[in-house]
Amino acid sequence: MEKEEILAALAKSKDISEKRNFKQSYDLIINLKGLDLKKQEHQIDAFITLPHSRGKKVKVCALIGAELEGQAKHVCDFVILSDSFVKFKDKKEMRKIANGFDFFIAQANIMPKVATVFGRVFGPRNKMPNPKSGCIVAPNANLKPLYEKLQRTVRASAKSAPLVQCAIGTEDMSSDEVAENALTVYKSLLQVLPNEKHNIKGIYIKLTMGKPVKVGEKIEVTKETK
Repeated sequence: MEKEEILAALAKSKDISEKRNFKQSYDLIINLKGLDLKKQEHQIDAFITLPHSRGKKVKVCALIGAELEGQAKHVCDFVILSDSFVKFKDKKEMRKIANGFDFFIAQANIMPKVATVFGRVFGPRNKMPNPKSGCIVAPNANLKPLYEKLQRTVRASAKSAPLVQCAIGTEDMSSDEVAENALTVYKSLLQVLPNEKHNIKGIYIKLTMGKPVKVGEKIEVTKETK
């Protein structure tokens, strides 16, 4: 997949999309083949740092102890102190929290407590703090660099269905930035697929409310794009 092919697909997706009264996101969809997802070694779960913003704010919640309280309240979007974990018994409330944030940071020395209290709700939603994303931190960690990195981080996951879908930008971003984000996801995915590009069946780009456009197909664009 080349940058020029991505740019052409981005232009086509704009061309066929009706104007909406909200800012649409671009999704990159990569269909996979030749994988047996029942085998753990064939399952994909990667955190990828993009070269540019995702175009929308990434909301981060901190699950921490007293050591990081002051810093977390200054840096993160929401903070839950370990002393207050006992209040979280209602699954409905925990589902609301899980759905309200993109990433959860947890202090390493209270991770067993985090897992016990939140694991049953966060786990099935892939929201548990994950060491692969750097989201399990020491009690003396500097949270600001991690928070800034998470603003450009996407999770590429394929565990039950042979496809990866992730946000790569929004329609108000430059096409170059969105294309470079897409290319970064593609190249990162090649590194974790057992047979690299031979495990890729097809690549598509779509706007939130638009139809998927296949990357690499001959594309004609009628509207002028920036």
